[in-house]
Amino acid sequence: MRLTYILPLILFVLIGLGLAVGLTLNPREIPSALIGKPVPEFALAPVQGRAQGLSTADLKTGQASVVNVFASWCVPCRVEHPLLMALKRDNLVPIHGLNYKDDPADVAKWLDQLGDPFSRTGADRNGRVGIDWGVYGVPETFVVDGAGQIVCKHVGPLMEWDLDNKIRPLLRDLAAGRASKVKC
Repeated sequence: MRLTYILPLILFVLIGLGLAVGLTLNPREIPSALIGKPVPEFALAPVQGRAQGLSTADLKTGQASVVNVFASWCVPCRVEHPLLMALKRDNLVPIHGLNYKDDPADVAKWLDQLGDPFSRTGADRNGRVGIDWGVYGVPETFVVDGAGQIVCKHVGPLMEWDLDNKIRPLLRDLAAGRASKVKC
């Protein structure tokens, strides 16, 4: 008889604890199984109007780089775009674009109008490369070290705070050959 009262109470407490722990987590910090692992093998043709596509070899040059997954139809991508242009002006590392499931003419027009922060831009028309990278949606930004290992994944649009407190310090540490204390 007592078990019928205690069991629901125990179950209620366990569910409550699970919800309480879940509320303390940051939804922007989506773990990536690829952190600390080499970038996936891929080779993408350039987007329309650009000369250089993007491949695994382009990310194993001995120099760190940023890979931004974007699309012309993505409103948050438009919000973060001026920050990518500012990061390009910093000239810390090359910034590469991985154009995700986009119409070729639309992305060419978008980059022509807003400016092109990318050294190389690969067209992932069917989204297969994005899946290999573990992309949940656009925009997402990755920091890759000079050996081609993913060291950081940022989900959602970059904001000034993200650049100032995470991305730029991490890139400076990588450029100087230091182990970074930046949590990304």
